Amino acid sequence: MTRLKNRVAVITGGISGIGRATAELFADQGAQVVVADIHADRGIRAAREMSSDARNIEFIQVDVTSQESQGILFDEVITRYGRVDTVVAAAGISSANYVSGEVSTPSEDPEENFLYQRPLEDWHKVLQVNLTGVLLTNQLAVQHMLRLNIPGSIINLASIAGRRPLPGAGDYCVSKAGVIMLTQVMAAEMAAQNIRINAIGPGFIETPMTASIRQSPMWQEVMIGMTPMQRLGQASEIAETALFLASDQSSYFTGETLFPSGGMYVG
Repeated sequence: MTRLKNRVAVITGGISGIGRATAELFADQGAQVVVADIHADRGIRAAREMSSDARNIEFIQVDVTSQESQGILFDEVITRYGRVDTVVAAAGISSANYVSGEVSTPSEDPEENFLYQRPLEDWHKVLQVNLTGVLLTNQLAVQHMLRLNIPGSIINLASIAGRRPLPGAGDYCVSKAGVIMLTQVMAAEMAAQNIRINAIGPGFIETPMTASIRQSPMWQEVMIGMTPMQRLGQASEIAETALFLASDQSSYFTGETLFPSGGMYVG
């Protein structure tokens, strides 16, 4: 259980869902984990809940849309631990109205959210968090890894929505497609520097982000119907994928997007 022994891992969006499951697994595998999120009170509480004698998990507040805030995050990590080996960019939102920890009632009519009538500010917010935020995380991580001569691993959270269009979630789909291409470009740029950059494109996963959708019998049926394995995934299954990409077992992987999606995407 020491595949990440002596490594320092930063996980944005690490206080719930896939990010939290990944933080717990990485810590169980010997990593010093820093979870970063915009919600300070919840972040401190989550880090305390996840930590134990065998788990080293700390919290640092960050706004992933702010270059200054992300710079402070990485500077603080380097000050505390002297290095950063693995970064998981898991912070994201499903829509402009998404608030982590809150469950809202989804519309039964996806056309209400079709792109032709969506406010431009909604588009900007989703891309700012889901795409620009990931870019900033990657930039800061690479800069520190280069300066410290660390052969690092960066893992970006994309989505099956980056490959399959989901009507009513156009801004989300575009943002995640952007994450996939961002991953490919930066991986190509950094391959010779021994910094590996990969992504994960989950299918429908049981997390707080999908809670509002799952409470609707109609949408629950839609998600199951789109998934050949006929079930939703678990956050722990995505965390295991992240562990593979963070560990030496994936040493020849870069620029890849793995799709743990129950068979939704096999291209």
